[in-house]
Amino acid sequence: MIVNSLLFKTFRTATFSGTRIIARNMSGIVENTIRNKLQTSLGTKHLEIINESYMHNVPKGAETHFKVVVVSDKFDGLPLIKRHRLVNEILKEELQTGVHALSIVAKTPEQWDNSDKVVESSPNCRGGFGK
Repeated sequence: MIVNSLLFKTFRTATFSGTRIIARNMSGIVENTIRNKLQTSLGTKHLEIINESYMHNVPKGAETHFKVVVVSDKFDGLPLIKRHRLVNEILKEELQTGVHALSIVAKTPEQWDNSDKVVESSPNCRGGFGK
């Protein structure tokens, strides 16, 4: 299968609710595209791409649900809604072609430096359709 030949193994370190987790993970095509687009467009100072697809009713290895933690000088002076719109515009193609959900944490370098740098875990999937 072509997709499998394009995947490579990585180790991800993330902090969820104060707990440091090191997990072996597969970094896929969509995740790499998201990373490249955000780095290029925003000149990120810090960037985390977290594939949360495993938390949902999707096939194993899916790339449909992501959380991004983006720190960029380009967010200076922008309210949160405009930061989110900017990220959504950069990832417009991915959001139209398979990424079902995108959670965004968008901070300026100063906000990031003054934060606890903890990425809260997303809530469990409720199965969609208001369940």
